[in-house]
Amino acid sequence: MADPIFLQATSISKIYPGERVSGVSKTSLTIQQGKITAIVGESGSGKSTLLRLLFGLLDPDEGLIEFKGERVWGPVEKLIPGHDAMKMVTQHTDDLNLFAKVWDNIAVLIPNTNIQTKQEKVSQILSLLNMAHLANRRVFDLSGGEKQRVALARAIITRPEVLLLDEPFNQVDTSFREDLQADIRNIVKETGLTVIMVSHDPSEILSMADELIVMKDGEILESGEPVALYSNPKFLYTAGLLANCNILDKEKAALCGIKYKKETVAIYPEWMAINLQKSGKWLINTILFKGFYEDVMIENEGVQLRVRSHDIRKYTTGQSVDLKINKYLEY
Repeated sequence: MADPIFLQATSISKIYPGERVSGVSKTSLTIQQGKITAIVGESGSGKSTLLRLLFGLLDPDEGLIEFKGERVWGPVEKLIPGHDAMKMVTQHTDDLNLFAKVWDNIAVLIPNTNIQTKQEKVSQILSLLNMAHLANRRVFDLSGGEKQRVALARAIITRPEVLLLDEPFNQVDTSFREDLQADIRNIVKETGLTVIMVSHDPSEILSMADELIVMKDGEILESGEPVALYSNPKFLYTAGLLANCNILDKEKAALCGIKYKKETVAIYPEWMAINLQKSGKWLINTILFKGFYEDVMIENEGVQLRVRSHDIRKYTTGQSVDLKINKYLEY
């Protein structure tokens, strides 16, 4: 007999009525064990509601959620909401004891039946998250990124099978963000933990996820590997979420020399190239410095495009350029 599916939702709905209906509508999905699954969508798309339904913090209006073949009970049936094999970390760290040490914040979740084992487990988690040097510091004295690490350590110290992350990096400085993401990937590799995360930031989900789920208006629009979805999204909505792309109608596309059959064209900034040319049709009106690259804003007859350039300081505003489009998507 085949093993039951690890975690799945079947035709679940959770509707919040109002001026704009929101929530989740007749959604089905399967979560792969030992993988990082990221859920992305615009504000109000239902991604956080879906996460809470999978955890058991909310009861679906209809449908079924199962973990290893058994129903995930919501707060109507379960006194303490949330599945026992799962833990959730949000952007907030309100459950931390600010005036206790990092060690104590983590150790309090392990029983005192075996003190040596308890100390070993806390030491392992601190090492895994590269925070052993913080063990004796008060949480109150930590940065936002360091507090987030403590919250993550508290979540995984009891060895859950599923870790749910709801916008976990919102309050984390950029300098800490990539390290924290790397730590989570390392935890998944070392322990086989299954991670389900919600984020609005494409750079987070594209670099972390094994599987990407795109939500719109409470439904799953499409899903797949991040590279595949980024390179060839089926829907314009997905392209707009994952890349700061240029979206053109037929008239504007014609000015770019593009002829196509559908109604709309999407062009990623990196799919174009510009060259200095005194007789060029395009004029540079803005240059946005991004560190190791620049986004060059060019204009022609009211059409504006964002072009990615890795030639730092090669261009200046007011210059005329030629445009070459290497790839585009039709919708």
